[in-house]
Amino acid sequence: MILVVDVDYREEGAAVAGVTFRNWNNSQPEAIYLSSLHTIADYEPGAFYKRELPCILTLIEEHAIKPSLIVIDGYVHLGADRKPGLGAHLYQALRQKIAIIGVAKKSFKDTPTGTEIFRGTSHKPLFVTSLGITQAEAKSLIVSMHGEHRVPTLLKQVDSVCRKASL
Repeated sequence: MILVVDVDYREEGAAVAGVTFRNWNNSQPEAIYLSSLHTIADYEPGAFYKRELPCILTLIEEHAIKPSLIVIDGYVHLGADRKPGLGAHLYQALRQKIAIIGVAKKSFKDTPTGTEIFRGTSHKPLFVTSLGITQAEAKSLIVSMHGEHRVPTLLKQVDSVCRKASL
């Protein structure tokens, strides 16, 4: 089972959503999960994972989700020097047992061009990084996901579910 996660921050906490699916070309999720957190860490530049990681772990633990791979909205590694990003910290927190693919919509400083993929007719890239799975395979899987546009259908859906969730 594959899990896609996203977090939406509010003044009063955060909503974290996850959708699961089994085949990369699925247009609909198998299941949708939601969790709310009323206490979250403050945003710390350069250490985004400190805020987002507890949210993702709460969702996984609260719903006893057992994915074989997780897709996050963000980076596994940051920049050309591959500084650990959210995905690398998640990979470590899960004892390196679950592969992580990071899909970012914006370039991070010094992001290597080898992380770029283009979907649909978009001329604007997505940036794909990974751990527990090769970069080439991760890029191929994200390209193969359902949807005609830049952002795959299920990534858009988890973002929408997260934004609409009440705390």
